[in-house]
Amino acid sequence: MDIAKQVFQVHGVDASGQVVLRRQLRRAEVVKFFAKLPPCLVGLEACATAHYWGREIAALGHAVRLMPPTRVKPYVRWGKKNDKVDAQACCEAVSRPSMQFVPLKSVPEQRAPMVHRARQLLVGQRTQLGNAIRAQLAELGIIARRGQAGLAALLTMIENPQNPQVPPAIRPVVAVLAAQWRALGPQIAALERQILAGHRDNADSRRLATIPQFGPILSSALVATAGDARRFNSGRQFAAWLGLVPRQNSTGGKDRLVGLQPTGLSRGGITKAGDRYLRQLLVVAATGLIGRARAHPDKHPWFARLLARMPARKAAVALANKMARIAWALLVNRTTCRAPAAPQPANQPA
Repeated sequence: MDIAKQVFQVHGVDASGQVVLRRQLRRAEVVKFFAKLPPCLVGLEACATAHYWGREIAALGHAVRLMPPTRVKPYVRWGKKNDKVDAQACCEAVSRPSMQFVPLKSVPEQRAPMVHRARQLLVGQRTQLGNAIRAQLAELGIIARRGQAGLAALLTMIENPQNPQVPPAIRPVVAVLAAQWRALGPQIAALERQILAGHRDNADSRRLATIPQFGPILSSALVATAGDARRFNSGRQFAAWLGLVPRQNSTGGKDRLVGLQPTGLSRGGITKAGDRYLRQLLVVAATGLIGRARAHPDKHPWFARLLARMPARKAAVALANKMARIAWALLVNRTTCRAPAAPQPANQPA
């Protein structure tokens, strides 16, 4: 079935692959239609509202399989796109034994990602407001230093009617932006308290928090997004699912990463597949370790060696890949992260 907001297209085949059903449904007709069908296999693309419709159809006794849209795309025929063609592609893709499916989420399982997405949206809006305030005042020659301290100075200047630097004609305009920036703080804090409460109630999230650079936000986001880590065969597969591996362009039996250098490092970038928000959190967490690794290479020897032979941003992505693999191992083995043993001096027996 190809789903949308109001119009749905159903394409059905029997056990021999013969087409037995082609029908367009309105939104109000979907549940009634599937309630009359005998139990069957239903394939949907894992796009917007797919989990809702998956739960509704599964409750009627059908077996529902959600598929990544990128996996369904190769089955679209004739090089054109419409609802009938998309429904036929879903019907063909769901029957393939090599197809990878997306786990169907319940309402509680959908709640955690929603909290993270809401926080991400508000944080982005607060950043936009801060940039707008800086830009508006820069037109008047008022420049503040970088960071939160500089923005706080601008907000104090705007909110002080006695400050002569902000013209009276301009103050009401930037005051609206400043008020909205201030209002977002408590709202973001309220969402972060919900994330922290969910993190404390989840054993897997607490396990991930034992990894260096992992906090409640990253740990809870990874657990909520990844689901059951055992569906991945290895930590390498999990990192590839997150898009933290180089792109591949292999042929003729030769494995080749895009832009492969003689030193073995790739210049072609990562695939950036999977969840962008989760990948961003991992890379940001790894980036936060760059300064400490340079200042104390003895405490972070692996990362310090990496920084010595490649750019910092590339090293951060490599560390994010390693962190993802560690997280997979902890989730599968249900254990906590142990600090590596300190190296023994050369003149002492191990």
